[in-house]
Amino acid sequence: MAVEEEGLRVFQSVKIKIGEAKNLPTYPGPNKMRDCYCTVNLDQEEVFRTKIVEKSLCPFYGEDFYCEIPRSFRHLSFYIFDRDVFRRDSIIGKVAIQKEDLQKYHNRDTWFQLQHVDADSEVQGKVHLELRLSEVITDTGVVCHKLATRILECQGLPIVNGQCDPYATVTLAGPYRSEAKKTKVKKKTNNPQFDEVFYFEVTRPCSYSRKSHFDFEEEDVDKLEIRVDLWNASNLKFGDEFLGELRIPLKVLRQSSSYEAWYFLQPRDNGSKVLKPGDLGSLRLNVVYTEDHVFSSDYYSPLRELLLKSADVEPVSASTAHILGEVCREKQEAAIPLVRLFLHCGRVVPFISAIANAEVRRTQDPNTIFRGNSLTSKCIDETMKLAGMHYLHVTLKPTIEEICQSHKSCEIDPVKLKDGENLENNMENLRQYVDRIFNVITKSGVSCPTVMCDIFFSLREAAAKRFQDDLDVRYTAVSSFIFLRFFAPAILSPNLFQLTPHHTDPQTSRTLTLISKTIQTLGSLSKSKSASFKESYMAAFYEFFNEQKYADAVKNFLDLISSSGRRDPKSVEHPILLKEGFMIKRAQGRKRFGMKNFKKRWFRLTNHEFTYQKNKGDQPLYSIPIENILAVEKLEEESFKMKNMFQVIQPERALYIQANNCVEAKAWIDILTKVSQCNQKRLAVYHPSAYLNGHWLCCRASSDTAPGCSPCTGGLPANIQLDIDGDRETERIYSLFSLYMSKLEKMQEACGSRSVYDGPEQEEYSTFIIDDPQETYKTLKQVIARVGALEQEHAQYKRDKFKKTKYGSQEHPIGDKSFQSYIRQQSEVSTHSI
Repeated sequence: MAVEEEGLRVFQSVKIKIGEAKNLPTYPGPNKMRDCYCTVNLDQEEVFRTKIVEKSLCPFYGEDFYCEIPRSFRHLSFYIFDRDVFRRDSIIGKVAIQKEDLQKYHNRDTWFQLQHVDADSEVQGKVHLELRLSEVITDTGVVCHKLATRILECQGLPIVNGQCDPYATVTLAGPYRSEAKKTKVKKKTNNPQFDEVFYFEVTRPCSYSRKSHFDFEEEDVDKLEIRVDLWNASNLKFGDEFLGELRIPLKVLRQSSSYEAWYFLQPRDNGSKVLKPGDLGSLRLNVVYTEDHVFSSDYYSPLRELLLKSADVEPVSASTAHILGEVCREKQEAAIPLVRLFLHCGRVVPFISAIANAEVRRTQDPNTIFRGNSLTSKCIDETMKLAGMHYLHVTLKPTIEEICQSHKSCEIDPVKLKDGENLENNMENLRQYVDRIFNVITKSGVSCPTVMCDIFFSLREAAAKRFQDDLDVRYTAVSSFIFLRFFAPAILSPNLFQLTPHHTDPQTSRTLTLISKTIQTLGSLSKSKSASFKESYMAAFYEFFNEQKYADAVKNFLDLISSSGRRDPKSVEHPILLKEGFMIKRAQGRKRFGMKNFKKRWFRLTNHEFTYQKNKGDQPLYSIPIENILAVEKLEEESFKMKNMFQVIQPERALYIQANNCVEAKAWIDILTKVSQCNQKRLAVYHPSAYLNGHWLCCRASSDTAPGCSPCTGGLPANIQLDIDGDRETERIYSLFSLYMSKLEKMQEACGSRSVYDGPEQEEYSTFIIDDPQETYKTLKQVIARVGALEQEHAQYKRDKFKKTKYGSQEHPIGDKSFQSYIRQQSEVSTHSI
């Protein structure tokens, strides 16, 4: 979800690896151990939670989380909680990284000290304030100055214990005075509209003299400040909760008698003792935060055209896409945006076929085909991840879930057997699991996505043509991807492929490791399979599968998925589970006298229907066929004073649902929109607010069947897996070229050197694959020119924005450190250019 700016869309995403915590404080009880989990928060809104690691002061999480960030934020925060069965879970400590500091830790493991958490440091939101100084003549005829302080509104206050009933106190404070006033409490809103004015006398009447008629005393004003404190009105006995403060010295009124600005709320410095670092332990994190500034499509046309021609360039090593793979530090960096762009434009198969053919021609030994981390293998990995994720889920998820739940012992290493375990029983348990997973994989060929089949067909053809004497190479070229790089890794680490919500416990993880090894070997079709295991116990176990029927099943499966015939996707009859989880829904009023209250329900979405039930596994209480979904849209917060709500609009009524957080709401809206995108009766307009008390809150229309008053959000591709923004991917590719510009220039030098001196190449150039120096040089020249043009556009946009943007505006409140650093950078740029 992009944040719109003038002429630009800004996309934010974050990829996090939560490693481990160490040296957490001991529990004040006899066993001293804790049961801890970690949460990821945008400011104070939780968007992800790890599993609980029991009885440890150094818990290992090893969990990955990725999300598109749908709103602005100030801090990316991580909280370590200690689970308490009887009371509310207690917070041990937190790591809060300011948005502007995220680049410091970009993609590297970092240990962060945990910090203490208290109400005075947990602050978010902003305040709109106006100050006005005016002269007032008192009853005695003396002139004094009055300060009018107007609190207009606040935005983005935190929700404390499920509620937010905010009010503000306004204090005029100085060395010898402190005068406080208070706004009304605004119920059930974290965006309160106060619009209240408070008056304070700021110069003593006795200090008045006609000479200083229009001046207030410097010494007085220099020492005075307005302090605004935000509070959450609480019914609890321990008092109201502090939400943040701001302090404004009255010096701001020196230049003008009126002043108006937005401010970020700040934590309160209450002089509490600073605990020495390390008291609470530390947390290891790896954070990759990405911000893409995307122009309209026509800006990217020149670079995009160069990229999309890559499949047709001879040799392919002289193409723009291949050059990107050559200059990037890691092939994966290049593969991700390239594959996404080519998929979006329907050109991924010819591109991968071209680079695969070139790689096969360079391969000398059929046993090493596609075994390296080349651009080809990374591009195919990425394509399988995008196009094949639902295929993977349909094939493996039921069996993986059963293995995780049943906890059968499958250890076959005699050294690792626990007391009371039987080796033969464990072998039988493991054999049954391997058989089941092998069968579901080898019978899933008809469900393999068309784009994967087309790529496998081109790999098979290229390998068979290059190594005509090796009859098995047509199979190993395909199995090296589908078994070794798709199914086996997913079995080994199901949480990385969303097959399980968290990483598995040690026993289940060991079982999955043994299954993955066996499946990998079965799929590899190696000549001497038992010998391919280092461990003797694995070789002994593999004897179960040394039968021809397993090799035949693998070959039949590989033949099917590498055939060029396209299948009808509608032939898959079984419903595919796309998403499920608890949310809160509002009763729809289907019963004449039913209460329209809110209830927690388990929601389930397949490619056939959207249902909810009381608990997971129960019979559905209500079902909406996918073809009956007319639109899926956000619901304005004011409708029910509830955040993260959306509506699923059907012919007769709308179903109002609240998700747990903004990321989860976006995920549900996206996937529901995608599955219903091709419905013939989709709406063009909708009501952004609810129908309550006999009218629509948005347009005040009284009929519940009145047509919508706002246009529905833009369409998304019907193909669930491939919701790709081509302009955003081209912007990412431009950013990579820009980052590695020095390597592009070095590659240009290498081409010139090879063209002129056809002798031994210089060592510094030997890292590049250059088959045709002249063609490659031509492409490089075009790439550098087009990247330079985009660089100029970005620089011009920043200059224009710098001129227009005001510090203290709603977009950039006072206290916005990222904007302050941006101003410094722009000032430096302006100084250099002068």
